[in-house]
Amino acid sequence: MNDAFSRVLSLLFGLAVGAGLGWVIGRWIGASGWGVACGAAAGVALAASIDAVRAERLMTWLRGTQTQPAPRDTGFWGETGYRVEKALRGREQEAAAERERLAQFLAAIDASPNGVLLLDADERIEWCNARAADHFGLDPVRDQRQLVTNLLRAPAFVNHLQSAEYEAPIEFTSPRGRTTIQVIVRPYGAGQKLLLSQDVTDRERMESMRRDFVANVSHEIRTPLTVLAGFVDTLASVPLSATEQPRVLALMRQQTQRIQSLVDDLLTLAQLEGSPRPSSDQWLPGDALVARVFAEAELLSAGHHELSLDAQPGLDVAGIESELTSAMANLLGNAVRYTPDGGRIAVQWLLRAADGCAVFEVRDNGIGIAREHLPRLTERFYRVDGSRSRETGGTGLGLAIVKHVVQRHGGEIEMQSEPGKGSTFRLVLPAARVRVRAASDVKAQSVATPASLHRDR
Repeated sequence: MNDAFSRVLSLLFGLAVGAGLGWVIGRWIGASGWGVACGAAAGVALAASIDAVRAERLMTWLRGTQTQPAPRDTGFWGETGYRVEKALRGREQEAAAERERLAQFLAAIDASPNGVLLLDADERIEWCNARAADHFGLDPVRDQRQLVTNLLRAPAFVNHLQSAEYEAPIEFTSPRGRTTIQVIVRPYGAGQKLLLSQDVTDRERMESMRRDFVANVSHEIRTPLTVLAGFVDTLASVPLSATEQPRVLALMRQQTQRIQSLVDDLLTLAQLEGSPRPSSDQWLPGDALVARVFAEAELLSAGHHELSLDAQPGLDVAGIESELTSAMANLLGNAVRYTPDGGRIAVQWLLRAADGCAVFEVRDNGIGIAREHLPRLTERFYRVDGSRSRETGGTGLGLAIVKHVVQRHGGEIEMQSEPGKGSTFRLVLPAARVRVRAASDVKAQSVATPASLHRDR
């Protein structure tokens, strides 16, 4: 209303100016009435021309990109241009804010550990994040607007997408064939679909390992229990002679000890997996630790092997004594069990100069292990020779315990072996968990502990 009133005032002002100018001119030429009319018409024409020029400038600006400011005229068209420009700039700011929010939202989805794939009503790809592109073997830019079934042709996926029954997820092997992908389809909007993908390879592997573990434990326990049950039935139904009874009781004791060893190892593994990492400031005298384990191996060997020990004095290690003792005893016990009578077993405990790591090494000249078995030796219940392992009292969990212990202490286990030539196993503990005591402390401990750490048997 104010703008229209302003335009009317502008026209009236032009008309008054024209009429006044016409009256002056009419008086000068002696025709005042005609001069006033001509002057008024000229004033109106001038005002209309100015108004038209301003309107044309505004229209020219509106037809363009509006990147430049609107014409800064006075009056109606100047006010109109200002308000149009203000509205446009406000819309542009709102659109920029929306684009920023959308970009942040897509960036958040892109950072998700799960894959996100958007399909339109025709099952064409509208957008996917990097994880979905990796799961489905897609290019996020190149494959936009492509039919997803043309790019992802796994029969299980295609059938599931076309079935329109999306309550349960679907699993299939990724196009690259390395992983197992689980996909959930959720319809939304006007026929559009949201696909959520997840790499379940590790979960499937863990589930498979769990099933194998339960099956192995069941088998390992069932066998001695069957033997014990048979002996119990025999004792209940058949009177044994004085000669047979000790033999049967000895076999029953052996099977009982086998079950006990298996349960102990299972409990050890469960404790290792559920406990926090060992502290790095609880220092243990490594040479004394090795000497104690070596003495136990001598008892186990009972003089059937040539055992030697070379332990560097004053070499301490940070960790849990019971775990490190268990790992070392497992390696040394395996060497005693699988080395024939008269064989040689050499034990070393030293500081490796190259990297400052502490190394516990057990070397024997026993039966050895074929190269293809070495990568799997630390798997639970994996045996190179199952019958021989059971004969020697092994549970199939010893090296799995060793691996867990050394990994918890930040180290690694190294294995070398060749059939008929023996084996070498090393526990390598990181330099951060190793220190060398002062010479005076080493001397004081050697006086307090007279047992030799460099001996042969």
